[in-house]
Amino acid sequence: MEVEEVKLPGVGLRRDFACLNGRRVGVLSKKSGERQLIVYDDVDPDSVLVSVDMDADEASVLAELLGAPRVVERLNRLREQIEGLATAGIPISPESPFVERTLGDAEIRTRTGVSIVAVARRDGVELSPRPDFRFHAGDKVVVVGTDEGVKAADAILNPSS
Repeated sequence: MEVEEVKLPGVGLRRDFACLNGRRVGVLSKKSGERQLIVYDDVDPDSVLVSVDMDADEASVLAELLGAPRVVERLNRLREQIEGLATAGIPISPESPFVERTLGDAEIRTRTGVSIVAVARRDGVELSPRPDFRFHAGDKVVVVGTDEGVKAADAILNPSS
């Protein structure tokens, strides 16, 4: 699927694509951090049929809703293609020493070679969490690496398990 990008000086960046049914959909990413979801008219592709303004948090939730299943799907396909690649969802127990601590504090990649690609939480999914991301009890940490690395990451995040 081809995505068309148009820089709008002083405004931001608009990205559009055509759905399989021919409908054009786009997102305007404003310099302010706000997003605008755009659905174009079928008859006049330059005319906007529906526009939804979203702040950064709303846009993030929408991206998580749309992106989380794709991440898992892609990881499963990748695992099938690469021998020795392991993926897992590691739950953060209430007893974990990393509850309310940051991803950087855990040093998972440095200590195990495993990458944390997402963290699922009741209110959504954080894709590619940054080092300052704070874990909460009940989070599910999605990791990619070797079997040994995945086991080591689980032991770090939940040492009493």
